[in-house]
Formats: sequence, structure tokens, C-alpha cells
Amino acid sequence: MATHVLHHKTGRTRLDEHLPVDHRLSQFYRVGAGLMGLFLLAFGILGLIDKIGFFDTGGDTVAGLNTNGALSVLSVCVGLLLFVGMIIGGNFASTVNMVLGIAFILSGFANLALLDSSFNPLNFQIQNVLFSFVVGVMLMFFGMYGRVSATLPHDNPYWRTRHPEQAAQEQRSLQRAATRDPALDQAKQHESG
Repeated sequence: MATHVLHHKTGRTRLDEHLPVDHRLSQFYRVGAGLMGLFLLAFGILGLIDKIGFFDTGGDTVAGLNTNGALSVLSVCVGLLLFVGMIIGGNFASTVNMVLGIAFILSGFANLALLDSSFNPLNFQIQNVLFSFVVGVMLMFFGMYGRVSATLPHDNPYWRTRHPEQAAQEQRSLQRAATRDPALDQAKQHESG
């Protein structure tokens, strides 16, 4: 499998860094986006089926979470975006997972501040806040896995971008080993033996 790695003059890895289409992490990103998208889509559709008012704060629940029409529509939209990430896969799915994970965590904090106020447009309660934090952390996990770690394997494109000198040295060593003459190696072994 040929790995194409983009090296930047700054030596930094961008979130949209290239991964090969058949990279083993692409499937992980897709599964994460699909699972979370499926749950959000189901939650949103169930909320819309109940015909709850768009900004209603009457305490309507779906799957143990408070909801209203606005939250249901938002859940459907985010679920569909995650499905798009699942279909496209690769870095797009990973980046969508990370960005939406951060958005869910920020939403949890913002709606936590609005719980006791008269302005609560998404009808959040504490269980919604906790759910938002859990979904945010899970999406970030699904998005960052294999991209953000101190112990990435050396064949990982992100590791190679972060360590260009060492990656180049390892590549040269591999090329030397691949082009080495097997007959010469046998002669050296025969001389030493």
C-alpha cells in the first residue's frame, strides 16, 4: 500500500491532512460518525413525530431527554451531517466528528448556563446537558483516534508529518534494505560464518 504524505513547510499537521483512501482508520471514523448520526437522527425524528412546538418549553421528552421542535430539527440536521461524513469517510469523517464533538461540548456548557433562565430555546434540562457532554466526548474520540496521540505508529501519516526528518531517515533505511543485493548478503554471511 503506497502511503502519500504531504509535508508542510511549517512542519505542522493540518486537520485535513491526507490519508490514503484505504487507510485502516477510515473505517473507524465512518463507524463513529454513523453510530452517532443514527442516534441523533432517531432522536430528532421521534421528536418531530410527536409534533412538539418549535420553541416549546413544556417538558416534552423523547428517550428520556427533553426536546422541542427546534432541538428535533437540529438533531436531524446534525445526524444527517454525520451520515454524510460516514459516506465520505477518511479525513472528512474524522474532522466532522472532531468539530461536532467540540460543538456538542460547547453546547453543553452554553445550555447549562441557560437552564435556570427564561431563555431556553432548545428546552434543555440537566439530562440534555449531560447527554451533550457524553456525545461530544464520544465524537471527539471517534474523530481524534489515530490522529492525536503521542504514541502513533511510525507508518501513520500524521506521525510522519510531525517527524519529517525521522520519517525520511526510516524511509531511506527501508529503501536501502529493499535494494540490497541478496547475493551480496549471502556472500557476507558466508565470509563471517
